[in-house]
Amino acid sequence: MDLALSPEQVAVRQLAADFVNREVMPHAAEWDRRESVDPGIVAKLGDLGFLGLTIPEAYGGSGGDHLAYCLVLEELGRGDSSVRGIVSVSLGLVGKTIAAYGSEEQKRAWLPRLCAGEALGCFALTEPDTGSDAAALRTAAVRDGDDWVVSGSKIFITNGTTADVALVFARTGGPGHHGIDRHRGITAFLVPTDSPGLTRREIHGKLGLRGQATAELVFDKVRVPDSARLGVEGKGFSIAMAALAKGRMSVAAGCVGIAQGCLDAAVGYAGQRAQFGKPIASYQLVQQLIAGIAVDTAAARLLVWRVADLIDRGEPFATESSMAKLFASEAAVRTANNALQVFGGYGYIDEYPVGKYLRDARVTTLYEGTSQIQQLLIGRALTGVNAF
Repeated sequence: MDLALSPEQVAVRQLAADFVNREVMPHAAEWDRRESVDPGIVAKLGDLGFLGLTIPEAYGGSGGDHLAYCLVLEELGRGDSSVRGIVSVSLGLVGKTIAAYGSEEQKRAWLPRLCAGEALGCFALTEPDTGSDAAALRTAAVRDGDDWVVSGSKIFITNGTTADVALVFARTGGPGHHGIDRHRGITAFLVPTDSPGLTRREIHGKLGLRGQATAELVFDKVRVPDSARLGVEGKGFSIAMAALAKGRMSVAAGCVGIAQGCLDAAVGYAGQRAQFGKPIASYQLVQQLIAGIAVDTAAARLLVWRVADLIDRGEPFATESSMAKLFASEAAVRTANNALQVFGGYGYIDEYPVGKYLRDARVTTLYEGTSQIQQLLIGRALTGVNAF
């Protein structure tokens, strides 16, 4: 499906596909079982420029547009969503945010390392008591001379134990937890993860994304200079929401990859598996399952590509990003479930990829805004009425 792709975009997609087939898919089941991807994958992602897509070359990036970025994430999602998550967070949420809001000093300090895979970033927004209601966060940063002292905790932080810098959102003022304007008074900080007082604990036993490092971060009077502040004091919530608007496109692109992987696996298996004397691909109800997977995949892909096109043209995209994330994440769950049905009992064991696709897909309806939150965002954009 190469609608409107340039030769450069076709080339980067092929580069990503070859990388996934060679470096990711042969190891995905093992990484899933041991709950850890090979750390060496980060340098390989950096060497190919995948961690610097859309970042200007002047800061160590590989340039390119957002459609090329989405094509790479599709392929990584097809291979292993745990690897896709490394790129989505370190580049999509952290690197792009530094590029958009960072000072020249911050850009020079962090972007070349992040783009090269010499450092990773994590996005520290979610807290134990604040998930969808992100404006109610309790982590606080108190001014002390030329420094800020950060205290609080964050949970479910992708790359949390492997990151070198955490993009942390903390309350620096405003009405507090129960205030009407809770989004005011939140500020963003770039906190090195080796800062004294910052401890990290990896979360194990996840249903999916088992190879991805997911962590709890605890800040016990972590001191950072004011030069670590990202953007204007008190404007951190808007920075976080802008990052997530693009981040939802990243998640949706990964979901397209899951759906494509399910389609490839189901078609291949149905042509090989015989029952009642002929391949199961010859049965109408199996074809119905495969047709549903194909339609979901194509529709999700076009929704994602539309968001990338809007971003690259400088047009508003937040609502379309919510639409893409809502549809693609739910479609990824459907396609994985249908692919597992095609595989029958064999789909339930990890010798085949569809069970992992289903487990990995399930969380995409939850993080970076649940499906219900996406529906409310879309509804607000259409009606002008805020339902939350």
